[in-house]
Amino acid sequence: MKKRKLEMLLEQVRGFDRPDVTKEQYATPAVVAADLLYFAFMNGDLDGSVIDLGCGTGMLAIGARILKDDAGLDSTQKVIGIDSDNRALEVARANAISLGTDVDWVRCDIRDLVNVPDVAVVLNAGGRFDTVVMNPPFGAQEKGNDRPFLDKALEVGRVVYSIHNAGSSSFIESYIEGRGAVTNVVELKFPMRHTYSFHKKELALIDVELYRIEAEVKGENIID
Repeated sequence: MKKRKLEMLLEQVRGFDRPDVTKEQYATPAVVAADLLYFAFMNGDLDGSVIDLGCGTGMLAIGARILKDDAGLDSTQKVIGIDSDNRALEVARANAISLGTDVDWVRCDIRDLVNVPDVAVVLNAGGRFDTVVMNPPFGAQEKGNDRPFLDKALEVGRVVYSIHNAGSSSFIESYIEGRGAVTNVVELKFPMRHTYSFHKKELALIDVELYRIEAEVKGENIID
């Protein structure tokens, strides 16, 4: 499947009905999701299990499953979407059904991830998820909101794909030191649509960076 076709399919994914500003809920644009997922796919990082942390209405998880199915990859390797917002997950489930994709949706705070049975099964079987994909909060409402996502991603994944504000390289490399290493940084334009009352424009192009991070795996099984 070509990247443009993936993007066109993902344009059908419905966003948040009532976005919560305190959680920095923004719909991941289809063009950005396609860039992230296709990059991961071409690196062979969608071959195994995939988990989307803070999945929202399912853009990245659904896109990962679309690419896996189209390529005929092992269908037993799970794609799981995690979010604490039940309303968002209801939309994600509807999106997955509409696009004919098989994704497991789990409601929980990412900090409680290892206590979720469906997740623990994968972690116990292979130690970690093969790949984490995520578009964490940028920290515009509360500085450091992206840190719990990085912490958990490095704990449960082997490879991480994550979107951050442009110019975050020094912070991320310093923050993950000893736990992982940045292998690639890709500059992207993030089309931010008018979502909240304080937004001044109907559409703003935000400079962001896509990071590919390889976690330092000291022990395969991280569940006691």
